[in-house]
Amino acid sequence: MKEHNSTVLLYYYFVKIDDPEHLASQQRFLCQKHGLKGRILIANEGINGTIAGSVEGIQAYQTAMRSDSRFESMEFKISHHERMPFPKLMVKIRPEIVTLGANMPLDTAQEGGTHLSPAEWKRMIEEDKDVVLFDTRNRYESDIGKFKDAICPNTENFRDLPDALSNYEQYKDKKFLMYCTGGIRCEKATVLFKKAGFKNVFQLQGGIVNYWKEEGHSHWEGDCFVFDERMYLKPPGTVEEVTSIGRCVHSNQPTSHFINCLHDQCHKLILVHPDLIEEDSLNQICPTCREKGFNLETAIYPGSPAQQAKKTPKTRKNRLSRKRSINNEPNPNPETSQSH
Repeated sequence: MKEHNSTVLLYYYFVKIDDPEHLASQQRFLCQKHGLKGRILIANEGINGTIAGSVEGIQAYQTAMRSDSRFESMEFKISHHERMPFPKLMVKIRPEIVTLGANMPLDTAQEGGTHLSPAEWKRMIEEDKDVVLFDTRNRYESDIGKFKDAICPNTENFRDLPDALSNYEQYKDKKFLMYCTGGIRCEKATVLFKKAGFKNVFQLQGGIVNYWKEEGHSHWEGDCFVFDERMYLKPPGTVEEVTSIGRCVHSNQPTSHFINCLHDQCHKLILVHPDLIEEDSLNQICPTCREKGFNLETAIYPGSPAQQAKKTPKTRKNRLSRKRSINNEPNPNPETSQSH
């Protein structure tokens, strides 16, 4: 039986925060006190976090949060990993706890979609053949896993969704079922779609993570992307070769292995089978950049001939983050890394 050395806590809560700076200071103290690492975003609209540590540390954190009247009803989702999935603790203040950038007020408490429990979600899929499933996540997330027959908007960031909304107007009168990893993106996306005239909007309570916990992986295909060192989770009770629906961008082989395109000025998150990288280092460069003529000599990355010839300010700025990619370690965009 595999031993889990790190407990991972996923949570968010929309509530008015009058003094984000003060709450951020409290969060840093609380996490450091209990040896927790991860990412916490705080805004006037609430808190959004993924942290990890020992069982005792995570339990102490939950107890402290629930003692605060603002967060006493907050739901926590727990998973496990064999090692610490975060290199450090990061507590940031942002305009939004999940960035949609809709340029309009979104009242998640009053204007959002109808929440469906995992059991209700499953039953509606099975009994109502007229439903439309919609994945609010990003392109690379749905590449490795999604609900069967779901519409995937092919966006690179959550903030791209408002501009893509007009592509789905033909579904305004349908039962529109929206989902994401842990629920937070649906809180805002359902409001956005309802304001655009979608009449019957629903969202999966607790997201994919909660659905797996309650209903297993029925109607699900593949794995679930997460924004930390783990990169993806497998459905409970499954194995690698059974679930992988992701496809290598070079060979079309099944894989859920992500890297960033080696070329600094692209940095796109792509699926590349590990064997392909061992066979040829050029496969660290995405097909689009290769079509443009970039290779190991001309691409910009730490230590490359092209970088040594011309170190641009952008190259120097990205040097540390690109160190991960030259070692085949994916580096998700930190602006989207709290998108549950």
